[in-house]
Amino acid sequence: AMLRLRLLTWDVKDTLLRLRQPVGESYAAEARAHGVRVQPEALGQSFREAYGAQSQRFPNYGRGRGLSSQQWWVDVVKQTFRLSGVHEDGVLTLMAENLYHDFCSARNWEVLPGAGETLSRCCQRSFRMGVVSNFDNRLENVLSQCNLRHHFEFVLTSEDVGFAKPDRRIFEEALRLGGVPPEQAAHVGDDYARDYRAARAVGMHGFLLRAAGQGKEPGVPPEHILPTLSHLLALIEK
Repeated sequence: AMLRLRLLTWDVKDTLLRLRQPVGESYAAEARAHGVRVQPEALGQSFREAYGAQSQRFPNYGRGRGLSSQQWWVDVVKQTFRLSGVHEDGVLTLMAENLYHDFCSARNWEVLPGAGETLSRCCQRSFRMGVVSNFDNRLENVLSQCNLRHHFEFVLTSEDVGFAKPDRRIFEEALRLGGVPPEQAAHVGDDYARDYRAARAVGMHGFLLRAAGQGKEPGVPPEHILPTLSHLLALIEK
């Protein structure tokens, strides 16, 4: 039977948008502009380390800890370069500010294949649409720059809401804004625990984006798996 869905909520990173190039490449290019030579691979490794440590120390972009998400990110960028051997404060500050703003724009993000078309077709079918993302407050701007913002009635980020997926409260807020009970809503995302399992825990339907070769998730029936976003409407309407 056709699912009686009225609301679709969407993850963003690696569901609708992805980075155009690895973080290390972007950071290395910024460093080169300041006459600093660092290997992209080394920066990528340092970034994962700095980001992981900062996330543990100040979860959810430092929300509620007296830290703005901009300061949170600036600290991550500086620490990334320090771990890669760059210690000159003036240059660190400049690079960190530049990179923070670069990642606000379409320059570093690209729309995944089929995303724009799928969102348009969902809107044409009168689904209510919203975003549920563990992102900082730059997301509205990023979505606008990538020409996706107009598809959505609301954009919920973990920074704005104060809770990050898989916390049920970010999904409950989406249901409140969408004005529908959970059984009339579905969430689409690429992360098994944060997207699929978390949405289903509040009673929503879930669809897991799983590119070919990514391997199977145990316990996810095939009719909940999206090899590409373009498969979504066929699964909803079958």
